[in-house]
Amino acid sequence: MLRPALTALTALLAAAPALAAAPEADGKSAVVLMYHRFGETGIPSTNIRTEQFERHLELLAQGGFHVVPLAEIASAIKAGRPIPPKTVAITVDDAYASALTVAWPRLKARGWPMTIFVATDAVDQGTHGYLTWDQLRQLQKDGVAIGAHSATHAHMAKETATEAAGEMTRANDRFKAELGAAPTLFAYPYGEANRETIAAAGKTYTAAFGQHSGVAAAGDDPYFLPRFALNEHYGDDDRFKLIVNALPIPVTDLSPADPTLATNPPAFGFTVADDAVSMRGLKCFSSAEGETRTELLGRRVEVRMDKPFGTTRGRINCTVPGPDGHWRWYGRLFYLPEGVRQPGVKDD
Repeated sequence: MLRPALTALTALLAAAPALAAAPEADGKSAVVLMYHRFGETGIPSTNIRTEQFERHLELLAQGGFHVVPLAEIASAIKAGRPIPPKTVAITVDDAYASALTVAWPRLKARGWPMTIFVATDAVDQGTHGYLTWDQLRQLQKDGVAIGAHSATHAHMAKETATEAAGEMTRANDRFKAELGAAPTLFAYPYGEANRETIAAAGKTYTAAFGQHSGVAAAGDDPYFLPRFALNEHYGDDDRFKLIVNALPIPVTDLSPADPTLATNPPAFGFTVADDAVSMRGLKCFSSAEGETRTELLGRRVEVRMDKPFGTTRGRINCTVPGPDGHWRWYGRLFYLPEGVRQPGVKDD
């Protein structure tokens, strides 16, 4: 979540609808929300304030949204089954203790599920501020789904398929020893992946999730599904309404297909797969420069960036007005290896 993107999307936020009914004709997508810390002020980039989180839950309840287990969404997408309109899942990365003390009591009181993605080394090492295995066992007993987040919280886009598989196996061995079973769902640390790590996840889990903004939909790669990240800067009412009401842009022929870049800036493009999806008003935004030059060649979208990404991770988000005041959204997060990123930029 990068500040330039917030500025670039101001116009969209101003037009965000109230929590209106999602178009009944969609039935193929769901919104997955991602949090890290709760009520841990002083760390705004990965924290949501308690009052913000409570407001999010109120908006979901007021809007009649269906908060369902993440595994149900993943299974429906893989099988091509219909997904009820206004379906949402809530996920938490990194197993900070505030997931237990702040988030879960509020979700449990509403009867809503949560999935928490755990990097096992931090738990094994008793890292300050993290959950313990005893606490994770209690959450699991309470109905919280436990997902895998690697062993070391590695930059997995730097790893080969063999290295990534080793991370996943080592983490799963710890889950089996402590919780009795290995998770079926995986989330890439930092949202970073490459073709090799995505392939490794496909051999180990039933679905995997990144940290790129977008709506999880039929036709997406089930081993690199999007999630909307929320924190103090990106947790206001307008943005929340925008994303929970979002619909997908159905994409095919994506270029580059690998989320780890070989050139910077990338020659980014895709084809809008559904002829019924209007492309009128489509705009794309880069975390490096805000709104980009976007060319429409029939159903083909070509994004032309003038500035390279200047960090280890870059984002492109494309949006277009959809039916009934909703917005369609497609996002991509890219990892920039050392030979591609700007000089002097190190992994964060």
